[in-house]
This record gives sequence, C-alpha cells and structure tokens, in this order.
Amino acid sequence: MEGKRPISTIAFDADDTLWQNEEIFMKAQETFINMLTQYHDKEYISSHLAEIQVRNLAVFGYGIKGFTLSMIETAIELTEGRIQGHEIHDIITLAKDMVAAPIHLLPNVVETIKKLKGHYQLMVITKGDLLDQEGKLARSGIADLFDYIEIVSEKKPAVYQAILDQYQIPKETFLMLGNSMRSDVLPLLDIGVKAIHVPYHSTWAHEEVSEVELLPYGEIETFDTIAQLLPWLTQNTVTPI
Repeated sequence: MEGKRPISTIAFDADDTLWQNEEIFMKAQETFINMLTQYHDKEYISSHLAEIQVRNLAVFGYGIKGFTLSMIETAIELTEGRIQGHEIHDIITLAKDMVAAPIHLLPNVVETIKKLKGHYQLMVITKGDLLDQEGKLARSGIADLFDYIEIVSEKKPAVYQAILDQYQIPKETFLMLGNSMRSDVLPLLDIGVKAIHVPYHSTWAHEEVSEVELLPYGEIETFDTIAQLLPWLTQNTVTPI
C-alpha cells in the first residue's frame, strides 16, 4: 500500500454539496426583480443587487439574512426611496419563505454518507448564518450521520487550519469535498490539504474562479457525483471501505 494516503477524516460542504440551495436564492431573486421592473429593466436590477450583495458581505456575511438586507437596500436605491412599506413587507415575506424552504438532498448523498459512517470521522464545514444553517441541517435528516459540524462565517485557509488544530487532525489524513472551488477547494490546497471539487450545475457569481486564478494549482481532482468518493477511497486510502 506504499504511497496510499491514510485518510481518516472526511469533511463536506453543505449547500449545493449535500443539498440544493442555489435554486432557493435564484427563485427569490427572480421574484424580487419582477417587483422592481416598473422602475428598471431586469438586467440592471440583477447587476445592482449583485454589487450590493458583495459590498455587504463584510457587514452582514453570507446567508438569507444578508441577502434580504441587500434586497431591501437595492429596492430603496433603485426606487430612489419610493418603495412602499407593503413592498418591503413582501421582501421580508419572501425571505421567510426562503428560510422555511424544504431541504432536497442531492443524489447519492445519503447512501454515500451511510457507507462512510463508522469507517471515517465525518464532518460538515459550512459557511453562512448560524441559525439558518442549523435549521437546514436539522431539516435535512442527516445531521446525526456526522461526528462534527462547523458553521463558519468565511472559508479561508486560516479558518480551515484552525479547525484542523481544534480537532488535532493531521493534514495528510484530512479530505474535503465541496461544490465551490473558491470556498471548498482552493483554501485547503493553500494549506497543503487534499480537496476534491464536486461541481453543482449553478454557482453564485461571487464563488466563481477564473482560469487564471486556477493556473498555480495545476490539475484539480473533480467528481461528477459524490458517489465517486467510495471507489476513490478504495484506491487512495490504506483502510478502504
């Protein structure tokens, strides 16, 4: 088994890796944009909302609450303050619907996690609003399959390193899987940890990474589906399932 990696801890991103998430934001954004089409065209509303979202990340962080405040700010700016109270209420109702949206697990997630349980230490590392992420985990029905759950405000190399230090996990025994190259893969590679990209069919523009940014990393391992993890582990660990 010379050269095999002794992976003992596997961590997963949550949104758009374990369950659908981006669709909830896309649907809400579409509803919001339609509310303002009497003031501007859809493309302008969309681009302005995106700018405000990114601008507000340092203030409100990720998640539905920050997105809601960005929608309200966008509505005020694009209507030059003419937005009505009942329209603001509609935006808040839209946000509440997002929070209460049912969780749709992605294909092969349950089967894969159950087969890993007991063989590896399993973690969820997700970013966003604490209450929102806790709610999604509770509604997912799979939270009990994981040994540890970490909800962080940002996914940077130092954040991942702190998690490894907290649980005393050697870098060479840790593996991360996620749909976001920017949040779930590159920060791990930056600290010398194995990470695998499992792309989702849609990605928030802020999470996209250019080809130029990827050049220093060389070829990055990618799965089409989380189900590919099991045969990969058989070939790349000293304790295959």
